[in-house]
Amino acid sequence: MLKDLNPGEHAGLLKEEADAMRAELGKKVEDLQELMFAASMNSLLIVLQGIDTSGKDGSIRSILSFVNVQSCRVESFKQPTPLESSHDFLWRIHSKTPGNGGMTIFNRSHYEDLLVVRVHDIVPKSIWKKRFDQINQFEDLLSDSGTIILKFFLHISKDEQKERLLAREENADKSWKLSVGDWQERELWKKYEEAYNDVLSKCSTEAAPWRVVPANHKWFRDLAIMEAIEHALKPYKDDWHDHLKKIGVVRKKELEEFRATQKG
Repeated sequence: MLKDLNPGEHAGLLKEEADAMRAELGKKVEDLQELMFAASMNSLLIVLQGIDTSGKDGSIRSILSFVNVQSCRVESFKQPTPLESSHDFLWRIHSKTPGNGGMTIFNRSHYEDLLVVRVHDIVPKSIWKKRFDQINQFEDLLSDSGTIILKFFLHISKDEQKERLLAREENADKSWKLSVGDWQERELWKKYEEAYNDVLSKCSTEAAPWRVVPANHKWFRDLAIMEAIEHALKPYKDDWHDHLKKIGVVRKKELEEFRATQKG
């Protein structure tokens, strides 16, 4: 249960220590992502969920500071369009998942159709309760197709959210983020907490487990995410290397055969 987890956890680290560790891990992630892209055997899908101000945008900036953005996309999911609503709720999601070698970050995701629709009574329970299994099956399909799935719930306290919302009002550069809706959603905190508890318990599978990231400290949040990415990609390193070596052998043979046909 989320109420039993400390959103202010930082493992006894200082910010300077965490930043140094993140930088070291980031270099490893950069190399691993390059290998993944070159081998084109797997893809990486990162799902970021959390209440308003939990730090999804900041987490994305942290990740993008280390990866090659040419092979990485960020996809956001807002209220479905009429066209999207005319299809099943996963229709708009599937086309945004990464292909082999690619990496995609979801800023919010298909889980909104288990959260917002439930909290705001947009669809009846008889519909959204089926989506737990449907999402698990969808993520199993992605995993069976070679997609590495990392799902992060950015966990902040209600007091921390209040401080961040108020801070936006004092910062002119953040004024574009101001919204009455954020404060209105805050009134539904308990309902969202209940919905997230169900999501975290019912949609955490072997192929796609949820990771609850303490996010009151932004620097610890970013370290925890980078550590999880490195840990998830590292086991594939040898397979990617072996695959690239085999490709190299074939390509060299093709070059030798080509040069043998050339005069002079």
